Amino acid sequence: MLTPDNKLMSETETTWERFKEVAESITLTAEQEQILRALFAVSPFIGRVAESYPEHLLTDFFDDGGTSICLVDADSYGDRIAESLNQITHDDDAKKCLRRLRHCWMAKLAAADILQQVSLKESLHHYSTFADAAINKSLQWLFERFVQRHGKPLDANDQLMPMLVIGMGKLGGKELNFSSDIDLIFAFPEQGETQGPGRNLEHGVFYKRLAQSLIGLLDETTADGQVFRVDMRLRPFGQSGPLVTSLNALEHYYQEQGRDWERYAMVKARMIGADEQYEQAFQQLIRPFVYRRYIDFGAIEALRKMKLLITQETRRQGVKNNIKLGAGGIREVEFIVQAHQLIRGGQEKSLQTRSVYIAMNGLVELDLISSEHASQLLKDYEYLRVIEHRLQQIDDQQTQQLPSDETGRARLCTMLNEPEWETLQRKIDKCMERIHAEFQQVVGAESEDDEDEQGLQVLWQDMLDDDAAIEIIESEGVDEPQALWTLIKNFRQESRRRSSGPRGRSALARLMPIMLRHAIQHQHPERLLERLLSIIKAVMSRTAYIELLAENPGAREQLCKLCMASPWISEQLALHPILLDELIDPQQLYSLPESKDYAAVLREYLVRIPEQDLETQMDALRQAKQALQLKIAAADISGVLELMNVSDHLSALAEATISQVVGLAWQHLTQKHGKPAGTSIDNTGFAVLGYGKLGGQELGYGSDLDLVFVTDANYQGQTDGPRPIEVQQFYLRLAQRILHLFTTRTVAGILYDVDLRLRPSGQAGLLVTQVGSFARYLRDDAWTWELQALVRARPVFGVPALRDTVMDIRRSVLSQQRDEHELRQNIVSMREKMREHLTQRNSRKFDLKQDPGGIADIEFITQYLVLRYAHQYPELCKYSDNVRLLTEAQQLHLLTEVDAQNLINAFQIFRCESHSLALQGEQLLEEHNLDSERQAVLNCWNHLLEDDL
Repeated sequence: MLTPDNKLMSETETTWERFKEVAESITLTAEQEQILRALFAVSPFIGRVAESYPEHLLTDFFDDGGTSICLVDADSYGDRIAESLNQITHDDDAKKCLRRLRHCWMAKLAAADILQQVSLKESLHHYSTFADAAINKSLQWLFERFVQRHGKPLDANDQLMPMLVIGMGKLGGKELNFSSDIDLIFAFPEQGETQGPGRNLEHGVFYKRLAQSLIGLLDETTADGQVFRVDMRLRPFGQSGPLVTSLNALEHYYQEQGRDWERYAMVKARMIGADEQYEQAFQQLIRPFVYRRYIDFGAIEALRKMKLLITQETRRQGVKNNIKLGAGGIREVEFIVQAHQLIRGGQEKSLQTRSVYIAMNGLVELDLISSEHASQLLKDYEYLRVIEHRLQQIDDQQTQQLPSDETGRARLCTMLNEPEWETLQRKIDKCMERIHAEFQQVVGAESEDDEDEQGLQVLWQDMLDDDAAIEIIESEGVDEPQALWTLIKNFRQESRRRSSGPRGRSALARLMPIMLRHAIQHQHPERLLERLLSIIKAVMSRTAYIELLAENPGAREQLCKLCMASPWISEQLALHPILLDELIDPQQLYSLPESKDYAAVLREYLVRIPEQDLETQMDALRQAKQALQLKIAAADISGVLELMNVSDHLSALAEATISQVVGLAWQHLTQKHGKPAGTSIDNTGFAVLGYGKLGGQELGYGSDLDLVFVTDANYQGQTDGPRPIEVQQFYLRLAQRILHLFTTRTVAGILYDVDLRLRPSGQAGLLVTQVGSFARYLRDDAWTWELQALVRARPVFGVPALRDTVMDIRRSVLSQQRDEHELRQNIVSMREKMREHLTQRNSRKFDLKQDPGGIADIEFITQYLVLRYAHQYPELCKYSDNVRLLTEAQQLHLLTEVDAQNLINAFQIFRCESHSLALQGEQLLEEHNLDSERQAVLNCWNHLLEDDL
């Protein structure tokens, strides 16, 4: 007998009085009234339904004047729903009807359950059968209207195709709770178009709209509440996936994309109300995914991690005393059974079942669990399921949380016929302890290391809602959790669309929480994560790289360090993922060759490639250059290299690359045409001059190469090969081939951008100039700006004799005496034009190169001093870099010591900032305190070039 105490009775007195007012026409015996009054006291839900629908609920609430609850036959739910819906034409009326039926039937079931007039198995059957009927009959009602409106969706045999509804979780297992979500997946048999008098729809569109309407019919919260909360997150690709998919797409997804937790979910999957042919087709589709042909012990580790995620989530939400998700809860019983099902279900057909009870019997028969343990587990499971139902029957809420308030505890004790809360709590605790001990026997105990490793794993799950995710990130101390979550969420959705196979998905699932941890621990987590994700995105389909990062802490640490220091590096790694190999050995990463050894290192990259395989040679050169440039950048960031040495290494790498490129071009050209007389691979008669930053040994990251090609060959005659050509034509083709090798974009990108506009006569001039013509042009026709460029020129390829010839020409030209006033005028005029066309004119940012007082002004000062005084001091022709030229000018007393040191100091600071900007992917310096350096440069400029002009 249900006997609430006086306090519970008094708390629902108002509800009872309101009910009596609206139910005046209802006649109840004194005993019936006493029972109903007690039910009101323990279940406000029953009270609300009775008050809202007194006649519908109470006309046949009790059985023939007695005290037993009159329940609808479970098998008649479908007919009764269909009968009611057939009298309705509008959606709103259908919603009202379905909610009334649901509330009245569930109130009766709750009453019968609380009064212990039905067993647990009977109540599960009722709840699940009602859900099936509500889904099936609502869908049929909607389908008829959709066909009238949009035409018939027909298969290849002109048969009408239904929308297929797959029930998951407890609905799929026919073990639905009293107040439960229903987990659904929607599918349809075939692609095509509807056939009808109106505008036809693609099947995908038709079924999507139908699914949306069905969800609205069941899930929408109206004034009458809901029929069921519909959860669609178990569908392929989760919340980011299509609402409805074809059976073919479903099969492809589970073959290519299915994850471990989806195997567990699919154990209980079944079609609701579908014809036998569709149910069979679905089971054939899903069985190979769920049940592996071999004994799959890997399922235990996957299950253990899933349970850990649930534990972390309940902890995060501050959940305690949860009889479903807590240690030893209902979920652990399900996990124990499902672990055995997934491990051995592929070989033992008896385990291929949706029922916990049938599966447990199968485990006993296979001696996988003792009959005593199985019996106790099921007994404890049923005890918790009964408590779960009572908790939900109190207020029709989906909860498994033991109440912490006095009223809630009193209601639960009353419904379970327990004298006091402490006694009930002890029983529950003992029950959950037994379950948890069995769970640990199957999947192993959790450790702190597990939790630390998987701490952020929950963020990688599709089923996490935005608010929960943001709360988790915020709890990690992140200032902008929304921005970080957006990055994670978008990347996760993209990764689901790009197939990488089971091994790749597993590696990515291991890697992502670790990378999230790295990012969150950093001062700028969003910035770092964005860069890391750009790289992971680039290698997502290359499982070996994902595994490299997942399994190599050193590689991960270096990746995070480099990406945080430089977006330029992260871009390079994303563009050229092969560079990730360089991260494996941190000691090797920061170990640079000597400047003179770069040529030998490049040769090592090419040594095993056949000479005829030019394409592979081009890729190898690009990869070598990128790898070595990454090493230089890593050494720069870590402080191993000083500024001047960074440029020295970058310039040495470029020179070595030029040497290899010329060698390859020569080799492939001579194979076809032979070589000019008196030349060889070791003496090509060809030289390359580096201008600009390369000439001044001031190359930066991403700098292009300003080159000029010269030759001392005699143009008379032809080459000596099988297809001879004129010598001049040979060197022209050599230059073209060199340009091709440098600038052609292969899968590994380009080698360097090359600028040849500084050659005699610029773009109108020949690609290759004979040394005599080169000397005459510079002596007779060169503009002042071309002579300025010559100050920074030096040979970077060629035999020593030809290099000396070129340097003699340079020395001779630079040493010519010039009109001082005209020289100043030309240099100042050129600088003004550059400022006019190249200055960014941003008052808050400093263009290190072009703004007044910047690098260009220092370079022009240096060039002026060389062109003005080299006829008196040939020493000025010795070097091509600014620092040594300025030092030389000071020693010759062409600059005061203060001016020279100011210029050198400013130049080195600006160069250092320029390197940093390049690594940051920026061009302008935003925040700086360089006004004094700039002013020193301008003062020097003014008194050397502007005064008295």
